Amino acid sequence: MLPDFQTTQIAFLAGACFLAALVRGFSGFGSGLVYLPLAAQVLTPFQALTTIVIFDLFGPIPILRRAARSCEARDLVRLLTGLVVALPLGLFALTLVPAEVFRYAVSAVALTLLVCLVSGLRYHGALTPPLVYTTGGLSGFLQGVAGLPGPPVILLYMASTRPVQVVRANTLLFLFATDVVLLPMLALFGRLDPSALVLGAALVVPNLLGGLLGARLFRPEYERVYRTIAYTIIAASALSGLPFWDG
Repeated sequence: MLPDFQTTQIAFLAGACFLAALVRGFSGFGSGLVYLPLAAQVLTPFQALTTIVIFDLFGPIPILRRAARSCEARDLVRLLTGLVVALPLGLFALTLVPAEVFRYAVSAVALTLLVCLVSGLRYHGALTPPLVYTTGGLSGFLQGVAGLPGPPVILLYMASTRPVQVVRANTLLFLFATDVVLLPMLALFGRLDPSALVLGAALVVPNLLGGLLGARLFRPEYERVYRTIAYTIIAASALSGLPFWDG
């Protein structure tokens, strides 16, 4: 079913997907930050984007209805508006650059977010409509050019005065929407690879297993330990994804 990929590549991607889901399961974030720097070492940029969209679509489905009841609809609409406007720009930029640039961009975004989280850098101002639109736009551009829409939204909401359940619901629904919107955009750009669609479907299994194991391992009293582990894995993945190691 996957003639375009070697067995070792599929095994490597399954391991990367499992590790990414494991990190998300016990830390609540970081799936794309772990998976994409690793996947980009064996896939083209658009194949990597397609696979993560496919296996990431299934995880949040059981809790979408609950999230919809808790979300701040106006913020969500503004984020999505910015996303839809800027995502094509990011995809267009990706068509213009070599695969190595994609890998550098993925690693740079992951490491930048990591530095912001570790240093405690947060936005503490008001969530004004222009700011939310801009955040959605920046997320959309990063989704297109690097496959990582989460960092701007995470940093925006991290220090928000919004209730925790609203922050979680908006982040979950927005990131789910980025995957839904990206698929037709990839098709519109002629970059939707059928073999990557099948590969993404195959990676649903290690994604679910990693997420379940990560959630089972999580203990609230050790949250700081889990975050440290997550940061370490994200940093290792981002650094390993830098193209200069290939030489």
